[in-house]
Amino acid sequence: MSSTTDVLFTRTDPAVGTFSVRPLDPFADAELLHGWVTHPKAAFWMMQEASLPDVEREYVRIAAHAHHDAFMGLHEGRPAFLMERYDPSELELVGLYDARPGDVGMHFLVAPSDTPLHGFTRAVITTVMAALFADPATRRVVVEPDVHNKAVHALNEAVGFVPDGPVTKPEKEALLSFCTREQFEAATGLTGESI
Repeated sequence: MSSTTDVLFTRTDPAVGTFSVRPLDPFADAELLHGWVTHPKAAFWMMQEASLPDVEREYVRIAAHAHHDAFMGLHEGRPAFLMERYDPSELELVGLYDARPGDVGMHFLVAPSDTPLHGFTRAVITTVMAALFADPATRRVVVEPDVHNKAVHALNEAVGFVPDGPVTKPEKEALLSFCTREQFEAATGLTGESI
């Protein structure tokens, strides 16, 4: 198990501040995550009724999975978002689209806040995408948010995602969308050197 201090990626957003990403610890982070995933604003995360042991079990399962990883995102050193990376040819989207080499699936969840910071969620998704594209093997990021989650569709578009169309998953009707490295760079102005 990695230490919660092992920073894997850091990015400074000129307007919002410094973000970093570290491995998620399913036990040390479970209580914090429980508050996030059961918050009313996290309805699309589909864990509203989860107990603390449910959250621990889910993230222990992810930590043990060969094709799924979870990360804690920090803003100015404090936990602020959850990031998941998965292989869409192995889970979530198996058989629902033609996977390509270099495809990486992504989920993210911003922690609820009583004092919202303008531009924060966009800075988070930009950081998540930059962290994924920091790996040269990543060619395209794939997402499958609920078709009704209009707020995340707008955020996805802002960082370069292009919708492909709806797909039916067991738990939801999802909007399959893709973002290549080039689309991300064009949308954000970030380049390989600045990622």
